[in-house]
Parts: sequence; structure tokens; C-alpha cells
Amino acid sequence: MDLSAFGFYQPQVDRLIDLALEEDVGTGDRTTLATIPAESTGVGRVLVKERLVLAGMPFFARVFARVDPAVTVTVHVPDGTLVEPGIVVAEVHGATRSLLVGERTALNILQRLSGVATLTRRFVDAVAGTGAKVCDTRKTTPGMRVMQKYAVAMGGGSNHRFGLDSGVLIKDNHIAACGGVTAAIERARAASPHLLKIEVEVKNLDELELAIAARADVILLDNMTTEAMAEAVRRVRATGLPILTEASGNLGLARLREVAETGVDLLSVGALTHSAVAADLSMKL
Repeated sequence: MDLSAFGFYQPQVDRLIDLALEEDVGTGDRTTLATIPAESTGVGRVLVKERLVLAGMPFFARVFARVDPAVTVTVHVPDGTLVEPGIVVAEVHGATRSLLVGERTALNILQRLSGVATLTRRFVDAVAGTGAKVCDTRKTTPGMRVMQKYAVAMGGGSNHRFGLDSGVLIKDNHIAACGGVTAAIERARAASPHLLKIEVEVKNLDELELAIAARADVILLDNMTTEAMAEAVRRVRATGLPILTEASGNLGLARLREVAETGVDLLSVGALTHSAVAADLSMKL
């Protein structure tokens, strides 16, 4: 897969993978060098050991490319697929030493990303039919944002802004520093290109009215009760303005559909990336 088509740049991915390999391999895999002849070749089969949504194969393959460009990875199951235990999703062919050196780093990435995709699918399924989109946040593992946001997409979720340079999102501390919602939006509007949308976080209906009056493009309803969010959506729709609403804060699976049914457009869920459990996969020669 060409990651640039997904908005990601290969050098950024390679830097992360190289750092992970440096951490794991150090000056060399002493066990493998001592026990495996240089001329030995083999095949590693990647086996799913629990029900999961597969994600991360481009990164898995890239690990082996960085270890040894002669290694080939054959993917049998595409990312985004719900896979049952016992399925071989990929095979890795090449020098046995190279397979053993790259195995742990490649699996670490694949397991974590499949965990993110699997959890995301559960959230997406929970709001099916409501029209609300489940979005990720910037609450990602440091250095792994590219990969984790890819995994969210493979799980059926939507990506929020990638980083601070991706868009304007005025949060509570910006509002406090500016002296209020109106001032913050006005400053952001004056300093931003006309094509850039302005999103602002509000915590109550009074702030909502200020955000509407200042013509925010997106209004984030932060840690509101379900009843308050429903009223906020009603007020926004009554304006006739093309303002999107986003819910955030305390959006666990148990409450998610209730919030989605208020009519909000977006549900931003930090848990997709900060609380996902690594999925169980292995690679056997």
C-alpha cells in the first residue's frame, strides 16, 4: 500500500521503524547470529490467535524491508478485515536471520494496530444507523500517531486532525488565555486562511450561544450531559447554519449510542488509541 495516498509520508514511518529496530536489535541479535547459518532461508507465517480486525500490514512489511530488502511479505488478508482465530494472514520469505531479527518489532506494531482497529470497530458498530461518525483524537502513543490513525481508519473510524498544524481547535485553555469564546474565535478567524475551518470547545449552553454568534464552523460539546447535548444540537440546527457538532468526554461504549442519538455529527473518542489492548498474533517459522 502507498501510504502517501493515505496522507502519510514514508520517511516519517521509516524513522519510527528504524528507532524501534535500534532499540530492539542494538549492535546485533546475538542469539540468531550464534545459532543460525547465514545461508539459511525460511518462511514465517503470521497467525491470528483471537477474533480481531486486522490493521498494520504496510508497516509490518516495512519493518522487514528495513531489516533486509530481499525479504518478501505476502499478505493474504487485507487490512480492515474481521478475522477469526487460526487464519494465516501473511507469509514472510527470506533469510532466516532477517526474519528473526525483524519478527518482534513487526509483530509489536501489527498487534497494537490491530488492537486499535478492533476497538474502533466496536465503537463504530455501536452507533450504526445514527449518522454519527466515530473519530480519533491526538491522544496517541508518542511517535506512533501515523500508525494509530491508520488503524482507526481500518477499523471504520474517522481521523480527526493529525496534529496541531492540521486545523484550528480552540480548547478551554485557549479560551481562558484569550478572555472568552468570542475573543478566541475572532482572533483565530483573523489569523487563519479563509479555507481553514474554526472549531471551538464549549462546556455549557451559554458558551454554545457565543460560539454560534461568532460563526464557528464546528462546535465541540465537551463533557456535557446527554440532555444538554441534545439541546445544543437543537439550537445549532435551528440557526440553519452549516455548523457541525462534535461530542467529547466520557464517551465509553455504554453511553456512546445514547449520545449519538442526540444528533451530533461527530464523536471524538480518545480511548480508541490510548486504551486499546494489543491483539494476539504470532509468527511461526
